[in-house]
Amino acid sequence: MEYKEEFLEYLRSTDRDGVEEVIEELSDLGFFEAPASSKFHLNQEGGLVEHSVNVCKIALKLRKTMLEMDDSLLEELPKDSVIIAALLHDVCKADIYKPTVKKEKSRYGMWEEVPGYDLDYSNFPLGHGEKSVIVLLRCGLDLSDDEIMAIRWHMTAWDLPFQSADLKANFNKSKEICPLLSLIQSADCLASNLIERKRAEEF
Repeated sequence: MEYKEEFLEYLRSTDRDGVEEVIEELSDLGFFEAPASSKFHLNQEGGLVEHSVNVCKIALKLRKTMLEMDDSLLEELPKDSVIIAALLHDVCKADIYKPTVKKEKSRYGMWEEVPGYDLDYSNFPLGHGEKSVIVLLRCGLDLSDDEIMAIRWHMTAWDLPFQSADLKANFNKSKEICPLLSLIQSADCLASNLIERKRAEEF
């Protein structure tokens, strides 16, 4: 519950129209119980909300550092936008993980049953970043264009090999005009690959 309370505190601090509706929808979707992945970082109950809080904390620290280096970024990196994009970039994952039991080899080479997750995209099969944006807009959350771009394109490294030339062009233009996108991508990568790496190795 610790991460859920932090998540709610950060999100409500934005005073954004639609926040309470988003919280209700996330609760219904199982966001606060979901893992962050099926077999990688924070693949455990509550991992998704923990990851979201980690990304938010890192993004806010990066924002502070960037503003110290170039205060002209202040208008393009408003604090509430950083919080919104960081906390909500992965709401698309709330309903795709289903608990299961898997067989894995132990360190001694013996097969054993361990709890895990299967992926099930049947509820709303609409991709990753774009699904997050649509879910949030349907809740009535007032998103800026920059927030939409940052959430939509935060998975670039994974998405782009499968995208058309038009979509790649849209991503490149978004990165050019939206500093928030680079900030969220960086925070997401640092959370997953550094902060949560040790935790992932434990499972």
